[in-house]
Amino acid sequence: MASTTAPTTSSATEPEHTNREEEEAPHNEDEDTGAQVAPIVKLEEVAVTTGEEEEDAILDLKAKLYRFDKDGNQWKERGAGSVKLLKHKVSGKVRLVMRQSKTLKICANHLVLPTMSVQEHSGNDKSCVWHATDFAEGELKDELFCIRFGSIENCKNFMEKFQEVAESQKSIEENEDATAAAGLLEKLSVEEKKTEEKAGEEVPAAADKEEKESKTDDAEKKDEKPAPST
Repeated sequence: MASTTAPTTSSATEPEHTNREEEEAPHNEDEDTGAQVAPIVKLEEVAVTTGEEEEDAILDLKAKLYRFDKDGNQWKERGAGSVKLLKHKVSGKVRLVMRQSKTLKICANHLVLPTMSVQEHSGNDKSCVWHATDFAEGELKDELFCIRFGSIENCKNFMEKFQEVAESQKSIEENEDATAAAGLLEKLSVEEKKTEEKAGEEVPAAADKEEKESKTDDAEKKDEKPAPST
């Protein structure tokens, strides 16, 4: 009886085993390929100006601002953010500027003048009110503002500093008035001096004219003398 041999399975299973080893082999994800990718767009640094570069902040507090709507007879919110008193480094003038926290949109922007006064809002010791000619919307507009702080202390600090600045602006205005008056007097004195010099120049000219006219008259009289009789 002829014997039969069973087929070996090694040849059939080898490819499957090899594929399984390749699948199970770990891949090195951090391997450096040496490729360099250049940026598509080159961003350049842009200087951002706020308009406050020539000023020093003498007060900076967080608050919420309201304006009184005369038509609706009610308070309307202008925004919440940082309110500052900014003093100009050269002129010494102080303005109040407030911007919204996220958008930086201007809520208030006006000079603090000697005629201004701030008062505590009735019924709320964390709030105060004042009148101002505001320029926040690009044009001068009379506004009644109310500002509310997170604490009584911050509200008092704001009121005290506001009044202190308003008082200090009186001396600045007086100095400006004195300087303007001195400039006007100097201009008038210069003009007066020029007028006097011009008048002095005109007097000799008139005298010369009179002298010339006199000489002309004398010459004409000599010509008019009758000839001697023969």
